[in-house]
Amino acid sequence: MYLASTGLVVQGSNGEYPYLTEEERVEVVTMVRRSLPKEKLLIAGSGCESTRATVQLTERMAAGGADAVLVVTPSFYRGKMSSRALIHHFTKVADSSPVPVVLYSVPANTGLELPLDAVVELCQHPNILGLKDSGGDITRIGLIVHKTKRQDFQVLAGSAGFLMAAYCVGAVGGVCALANVLGPELCELERLCKSGCWEEARLLQQRLIEPNAAVTRTLGVPALKQAMEWFGFNGGPCRSPLQPLTEAETEQLRRGFSTNGWL
Repeated sequence: MYLASTGLVVQGSNGEYPYLTEEERVEVVTMVRRSLPKEKLLIAGSGCESTRATVQLTERMAAGGADAVLVVTPSFYRGKMSSRALIHHFTKVADSSPVPVVLYSVPANTGLELPLDAVVELCQHPNILGLKDSGGDITRIGLIVHKTKRQDFQVLAGSAGFLMAAYCVGAVGGVCALANVLGPELCELERLCKSGCWEEARLLQQRLIEPNAAVTRTLGVPALKQAMEWFGFNGGPCRSPLQPLTEAETEQLRRGFSTNGWL
């Protein structure tokens, strides 16, 4: 779950959704909707490996109170996930979805990047709202913004490590794991970028790079949950086969935060 200025994303990569049953995934979304103020946006991850399963789960997420769904690229048969296959998949999901769809490209987890030509084709679908891009390639993000600018299509940075850079090339926001820990700070970075206070934004962005890397690509979900505990939140244990941090990893994580003035 990620804190944002406009709402929450539930069942993203750091929600451990691959380790939850379908019933658990729906239950989490339903419970969050009950607790979240009505004016706050709730986006629910509904991606599955098959198109049929994604369509069915998307319908259940919408019934559970999701305002939109985040649909990750299917990737188990990644060698066959051509642009044609992915366009077909996302089109079928969007055609059937009761709520808007946000495409989700996270190559670090899936080994598959949603191709540019597929994004350009899919952005024309009236029920596809935008893209969360977690790859970190700023030239790609800028090009996607440029290629989709004639459509009502929103591009979101998928990580706090390149949030400022994404704003510079036209992204409209971010869905960031680090917001679970440093939510107000990321909202401040958003404010600075949108206000054109680039020097202040640069200094804040630099202090976020190391802690963000620690809770994402370096140490992952166990680190994010440990950091949440340090900052007064309930991170809780990870599901197996994810393992708790070792003492050395915990110290590495602490350094990432303390050397940047967060602990």
